[in-house]
Amino acid sequence: MIAIKNISVNAFFIWAAGIFLVNSALAAIPIEHWTQASGVQIYLVQSHAIAMVDVQLDFDAGSRRDPADKAGLASVTADMASKGVRAGLADQPALDENALGEAWADLGARFSAHASGDRLSFSLRTLTYPDLLSRAVTLAARQLAAPAFPLDVWLREREGLIASIKEANTRPATVAGRAFSQAVYGAHPYGFEMTEASVMRIDVRDMQAMYREMIRPCRAKVTVVGAVDRAQADALVHQLFARLAADMPVGGCAALPLLPEVRPLDKPADVRVAFSSAQAHVLIGQPGYKRDDPDHFALMVGNYILGGGGFVSRLTNEVREKRGLSYSVYSAFAPGMHAGAFTIGLETRPDQAEQAVKVSREVLANFVANGPIPEELKAAKDNLIGGFALLIDSNRKLLGNVANIAWNNLPLNYLDTWTQQVDRVTVADVQAAFARKLQPGKMVTVVLGAAKP
Repeated sequence: MIAIKNISVNAFFIWAAGIFLVNSALAAIPIEHWTQASGVQIYLVQSHAIAMVDVQLDFDAGSRRDPADKAGLASVTADMASKGVRAGLADQPALDENALGEAWADLGARFSAHASGDRLSFSLRTLTYPDLLSRAVTLAARQLAAPAFPLDVWLREREGLIASIKEANTRPATVAGRAFSQAVYGAHPYGFEMTEASVMRIDVRDMQAMYREMIRPCRAKVTVVGAVDRAQADALVHQLFARLAADMPVGGCAALPLLPEVRPLDKPADVRVAFSSAQAHVLIGQPGYKRDDPDHFALMVGNYILGGGGFVSRLTNEVREKRGLSYSVYSAFAPGMHAGAFTIGLETRPDQAEQAVKVSREVLANFVANGPIPEELKAAKDNLIGGFALLIDSNRKLLGNVANIAWNNLPLNYLDTWTQQVDRVTVADVQAAFARKLQPGKMVTVVLGAAKP
């Protein structure tokens, strides 16, 4: 054990992933769930093969909660949460971003934050040796409760962010993606785009106000995976939130405002974007479905056949193999708390763009109307079931899957029954689900870099 403690943290994590793959593939994955008095909901998977723990804290504070004129607020708030902490209790000194980074490096641990469309998430990874674990959790608790949001750092970060946005706007994929998102989502927050103007409207007071309102124990779902038992996990989470809970206003958590759903498209849209590009970028799609939809497994399996299975998909066969119109083509659903987009995407020569669009639409329309054939369904299910172990072959991957269960209120045995749910899907299930969700005649088509015919 002494030899293990002396190897580098990165090497240890890589070695540990191999052990975890063996263990997780051989056994069920029991998930323990309980709620603390503060309102924190905890989801725990014990894995004692390696002395490591991963923790994810999720809050309903993603970009869907951004004000329309300050798109990007959630993202920059998450980024700035790691730029220093205020002075703490018992004469704890303030830590600037460099001191905070050095403190984490000294522990060989990591604590970070990021925002997606639905969530603002914090992630902690540390070894569980008692001397290291206690110190890592103490530092994470300080950072969670008292981010400094220093103005001078934000002004510096803002300039870099604006430069990144300007650079991204020179890329055809960025421009095409923005046009597609705006056409699919309309005024829904999923379609909000962080711009130079929206970033300039954000100041540290916006971050502080958003953080105070959204980052509260009673709004948290916490996933813990690793070498801790229930009592240790409960104590760990209590320590993480103790200071934050003490600073909370009386009354706890009022319900957050309900947000509108993504509106279905009522007619097709054909968007052409002039852009000097060696390749034409094509995106076809519409609003898809919410993650809690009962059609999820049928849509997942069906999409693998349509365009999610790489070289074995129908789109690849028709667009690439038979006609040589594109090196790659894909289809994907992006379910979330609202109906995330269904997308078909490809790149092709500008002079082939119209043919590529036509073939892709025909493949999609045929699949929605008729569904897969039995041989396609069997191959898809075999591949998905055979690859299931790769979805949970490390603490980090398992953490993401359990956090997904927590966030979407899925059954605690979701992972244990995943392969059975996939195997249960029939041709009729796929056909019915696609017919319910997709309307090929009302989709958005974005073509960038090819002249309109």
